[in-house]
Amino acid sequence: MAATHIRFDWAIKKQLRDKANYVVLEGFISELLGEVITIESILESESNRGTQDNKLNRVDILALNSAGELLLVEVQNSSENDYFQRMLFGVSTLITEYLDKGEPYSKVKKVYSINIVYFPLGQGQDYIYQGKLDFIGRHIQDRLEPSNLQKELFKIEQVYQIFPEYYILRVKQFNDVTRNSLDEWIYFLKNSEIKEDFQARGLAQAKENLRIESLPNTEKAAYQKYLEDKRYEISMLEGAEAVGELRGREEGIKQGREQGIKQGIKQGIEQGIEQGIQQERRASLERILQLRFGTIPSEISETIQGLDIQQVDNLMATALTASSLDEFSQHLPK
Repeated sequence: MAATHIRFDWAIKKQLRDKANYVVLEGFISELLGEVITIESILESESNRGTQDNKLNRVDILALNSAGELLLVEVQNSSENDYFQRMLFGVSTLITEYLDKGEPYSKVKKVYSINIVYFPLGQGQDYIYQGKLDFIGRHIQDRLEPSNLQKELFKIEQVYQIFPEYYILRVKQFNDVTRNSLDEWIYFLKNSEIKEDFQARGLAQAKENLRIESLPNTEKAAYQKYLEDKRYEISMLEGAEAVGELRGREEGIKQGREQGIKQGIKQGIEQGIEQGIQQERRASLERILQLRFGTIPSEISETIQGLDIQQVDNLMATALTASSLDEFSQHLPK
């Protein structure tokens, strides 16, 4: 039976920065890159400074491996339209930050940008994407390769080995079917569970070291608070999206109504549209409450169905900020 473990973003904030737990991070990155990775140290940089506080959206960790390469692992929980640009900025910052003044360009460090995202970044059907740079001939489609001297000097075989590599793991797109050892890691990242038959590198140590019940009481309380904050943030975001969607529908209905009036649509159709708006608003209010508090008692649902538009609008903010259904119900009309 699978055991429930600490979320990976919390582990990055706390457990994985300890040398005793490097083997967990080494295992994950080794499975992702397809080669054995040894971590020499966890670094502090401008890009990840201050991320050990209780930020909900993003956490990251920067490691230096035995080959002198930088490994930036970032977990992003909520949607950001400019996330691709931020990936580029983060890597660029690391490259300049770790090249001392006066050092030759040959000292530029290879950077692996590993991005674990819990939202549908971009458009695509896969859940793992890799990006690396190659130079391809415009006319004969050949690949530009390093000279023999460059291969010897820089210990490379291909030009792309110099440039940053990007990995994007779109965790929510994973269907929970594990076909290989990397999928076992994706399963853990998505579900915070490690099945007994998982064999991927690092998961055996993660199974032991990242158990929730193994946390000290003070840290366990902090972790539970983190989970509550995360659930609250998700409900706020989904509630805001529901309200935004409703307002968009209202605007579309309003424009359609105005156009219909110009075309001579009768008053009865207008009344039908108004009734539709009222029903949409009531449904949106109930959806927000369900996202935050679960099943809604029938008496509250019945009361909501009897509210007019103005009353529903007045209750939207309360639904997003109330700490409980009881607190929300105190604001319902008697």
